Amino acid sequence: MSLLKIKSNYRFSSLATLALVLGFNSFAIQAKKWTDQELEQFTSTQSIAEIQDAYLKGELSVSRLTQFYLDKIKREDHKYNSVIALNPNVLTVAENQDKALAQYNKQNIPALFGVPILLKDNIESFELPTTAGSLALINNNTKRDATLTANLRKNGALILGKTNLSEWANFRSERSSSGWSAVGGQTKNPHDVSRTPCGSSSGSGAAVAANLAIAAIGTETNGSITCPAAVNGVVGVKPTVGLVSRFGVVPISPSQDTAGPMTKNVADAKRILFAMQGMDTKDIETTQSGLKKVSKVAAPVPLEGLRLGVVYSSAEQHEQVADIMKQAQLLLKQHGVELVIDLKFESYDGFWADSYTQLLREFKTSINHYFSSLPSDIPNELNSLTLEGLIEFNQQNAEREMPFFQQEIFVKSQATEGMNTQRYKNLKSKLKRVTGKENIDALLKKHKLDALIAVTRGPAWKIDKINGDHSNGGVSSFSAISGYPHITIPMAKLHSLPIGISVMTGFADDEKALNIAASLETVLQK
Repeated sequence: MSLLKIKSNYRFSSLATLALVLGFNSFAIQAKKWTDQELEQFTSTQSIAEIQDAYLKGELSVSRLTQFYLDKIKREDHKYNSVIALNPNVLTVAENQDKALAQYNKQNIPALFGVPILLKDNIESFELPTTAGSLALINNNTKRDATLTANLRKNGALILGKTNLSEWANFRSERSSSGWSAVGGQTKNPHDVSRTPCGSSSGSGAAVAANLAIAAIGTETNGSITCPAAVNGVVGVKPTVGLVSRFGVVPISPSQDTAGPMTKNVADAKRILFAMQGMDTKDIETTQSGLKKVSKVAAPVPLEGLRLGVVYSSAEQHEQVADIMKQAQLLLKQHGVELVIDLKFESYDGFWADSYTQLLREFKTSINHYFSSLPSDIPNELNSLTLEGLIEFNQQNAEREMPFFQQEIFVKSQATEGMNTQRYKNLKSKLKRVTGKENIDALLKKHKLDALIAVTRGPAWKIDKINGDHSNGGVSSFSAISGYPHITIPMAKLHSLPIGISVMTGFADDEKALNIAASLETVLQK
């Protein structure tokens, strides 16, 4: 289902807003008549808490804000191609929230009440199909919510629609173009539409950067939240694996997959993660011991005396990126931050090949399990599909599915033995130990650090669907493989292109990482 088709069938109208103003309670009657320009400025600069304050004061209705975003997507997203589908029921939900608004105040309003959010299109929502960008899943309407989607709704969020992504979360070809999918086409970076939005949460990052929603949800296996967040100039949070349920999310790796928020500021990211998190018996990782829930409100820590380790990022091979990082360090020192510099993550010979092999094994097992667990009434018997069947589907539909790059990752994954071997289990333990205990934990402990920081990624490269991505270095793998939290926030721009800075902590230290990121945000974004 293409966005073009959905948009052509969708009625964008200000009549709903007019009906609210004329017919609802005193909150709606008193609402000011916001112009689109005023809402653009307001939503670009204000936090969720401040937007909710406007609701409570009767200055803004949920329906008006929702209509603003629907209209903006229709009007502007052709430039970025970030949204695959819109929720046809979202205005009805918004109208119902306006009716319910009178019962709330600052103390009892749900954390995400009245907040339009986009979901990456590998996350299930009952109104829309979940395609992972693939034509094979065009009818994958499970009529169920992923657990994280249900949690967002329980906390008041409005599911505005679905975002484009790198097809199969960038796990189909070694020569892919990030942000391209057969369903959604090529997503573009709003800072320069000739450049990549990175992947695989490409549409989520681009949509937030273009202010097409208050926030979006991405997913990450290795860099798929942090890279698009960094190159699109937004905040991205990859939480500890297990903090957010993966049930209802098209998988790659049960060891590394997680979902997380992509937002305009750290306060919003923390609030959304608070709403998303929670134990789920359908995802065993959420039941592991030691996980710690994050609180709703960001609490920046004092910069004076904060002790951070500066980890080398391969993005610093670009001398101007290295200069930006040095300037950020000077600024942090001026605010009393203690820095331990020249730290590095160390790996063994064969580490990168081992980590790739492990993902190939996990994908085969987990994608087959996802298909077999789909509802039995889904069209085209998708619940009997397998990775082998996907490979065959792509071959039969090569003109539409593989016009630019192939499916060598699928083929390699199919050739593995999957996850059900002792060899797999042994390597899983080794990789987690090497990246976590022997690197992130060791550096934090040895140097008595509150967190590690690094350049997240180099500047966005030119889109090249024929030759594929030209990745220019970054830091994501050790947090990804260990399953530890990793947050990126905007640091500076290089020739108008955003450069992000990462905050990394140990297992389940998401709260600490978020609060440190909130502190750095106050300095780096002045």
